[in-house]
Amino acid sequence: MGHEVWEVGDAYEAYVGRWSRAVAREFVAWLAVPAGRSWLDVGCGPGALTTAALATAPARVTGVDRSPGFLRDARTRAGGPRSGFAAGDAAALPLPGGRFDVVVSGLCLNFVSDPRRAAAEFARVVAPGGVAAAYVWDYGGGMAMMRHFWDAATALDPGAGAFDEGRRFPQCAPGPLAELWAGAGLAEVGTRAIEVPTVFADFADFWQPFLGGQGPAPQYVAALTGPRRAALRDLLRSRLPAGPDGSIRLTARAWAIRGVLH
Repeated sequence: MGHEVWEVGDAYEAYVGRWSRAVAREFVAWLAVPAGRSWLDVGCGPGALTTAALATAPARVTGVDRSPGFLRDARTRAGGPRSGFAAGDAAALPLPGGRFDVVVSGLCLNFVSDPRRAAAEFARVVAPGGVAAAYVWDYGGGMAMMRHFWDAATALDPGAGAFDEGRRFPQCAPGPLAELWAGAGLAEVGTRAIEVPTVFADFADFWQPFLGGQGPAPQYVAALTGPRRAALRDLLRSRLPAGPDGSIRLTARAWAIRGVLH
């Protein structure tokens, strides 16, 4: 399996985008940024966090992402007179220093080439007294849909563990995140958990997004032969906690962090 593919907004929406919007809203409420501020959304994807930031009546929100497909979707979903978008890498932002009142990033840090460099870039472009904040999925145990998937995949194929985000991204936890922020020179660092319900209408609603090719788990599924894919599907179906109506009620937890540039 090659590098992660994050490009098609509709496939991302079906996979985790529909849950990330709820996290974005709670994250922005936690930051409690007054109206009229300038925001930068790093790794904006198809625009979930940008949309949540626009609800604060900002002066402007700038979204940056390295995926042309995601930028197209972000312009469609969150474009307007108070937003703009540009191509760029979180570890080398194409922006001058000290420009933004608020720098945020949603579900992106673990996928950048160098998280420490990205945190340093957040601190570089935020204005003195400004806030730098981010959130990532709790892959180790709190993102239940992925945890169920990788536990089943590893039961059938021990080699699947090499692709499991819970093992690959140990920085997605409060301690490592706080170290990143402190290392970037940010002060008043605080973290919190954001948990949202993820309710699937039935098993098909759960399974179908894993066939979309967006992200490590769907890419793993795409690389399986037909029989191995069917075996994984059937094992997941047997393990998931379905209710009497067939619905599957899980939760998704993200870890959020914020700091201030003094």
